[in-house]
Amino acid sequence: MGVIKEMLSYPFLVRALAGGMLVSLCASLLGVSLVLKRYSMIGDGLSHVSFGALSVAIALGWSPLAVSIPVVVLAAFFLLRITESSKLKSDAAIAMISASALAIGIIVTSMTTGMTTDISSYMFGSILAMSQADVRLAVVLSVVVLGLFIFCYHKIFAVTFDESFAKATGVRVDLYNVLIAILTAVTIVLGMRMMGAMLISSLIIFPALTSMRVFKSFKGVMISSGVVSVVCFLAGMVASYTLSTPAGASVVVMDLLCFLLFTAWAAVGRSKK
Repeated sequence: MGVIKEMLSYPFLVRALAGGMLVSLCASLLGVSLVLKRYSMIGDGLSHVSFGALSVAIALGWSPLAVSIPVVVLAAFFLLRITESSKLKSDAAIAMISASALAIGIIVTSMTTGMTTDISSYMFGSILAMSQADVRLAVVLSVVVLGLFIFCYHKIFAVTFDESFAKATGVRVDLYNVLIAILTAVTIVLGMRMMGAMLISSLIIFPALTSMRVFKSFKGVMISSGVVSVVCFLAGMVASYTLSTPAGASVVVMDLLCFLLFTAWAAVGRSKK
């Protein structure tokens, strides 16, 4: 508790903790649906798209967020469309878009500004990157995501597990897929500020996979995923502060440790049966 009180005395750490917890919560809830729909690597792909857009924006002197958010939203929408309407599988489509966007970003960076502090922070994350505007956007995002999962829980459940059945019952599947894609895109752009393009997908993948080790119901996995994500983020930030390690990498290591703990817990439970 003493370490946390000391951390809260620094305004930039307060912003990082507040914004990071909200982004982690949003990523974990969206991640449950994405992992079950076999779109678990969409975070990695969209983060690379965001890096490419950010590189172009910084090179041209434009606002990074104003450019990257619409570009990543369009990429998420395009990704859904090409995997639904063609023979291209989701993993192949994500790999194709991811590699292309990352290559464009690297070329633009090398030909213009070079690897500046701004570019490096978006690639690997920076604890100083979270601004007050980012925190406000994270608050709005979390309200929308929580509202979607609370008030549209049964529809999200149907869309996640059986889109054909959902369509037959009158659920607007395309609308919910687009909503999830847009919210995921905004979450990734915000999360990149702290986690970096290389690590942001961990916020989407780890909490869902960790919770699935122990819980079997959709609701149980969702609640557990949200709790695990926030706790691991806080633990990672405390470890980063006390050990002077990179924040994003510290959070991922905590996610990994939690995954191993839940896996062991599940194994012990099975052995007792």
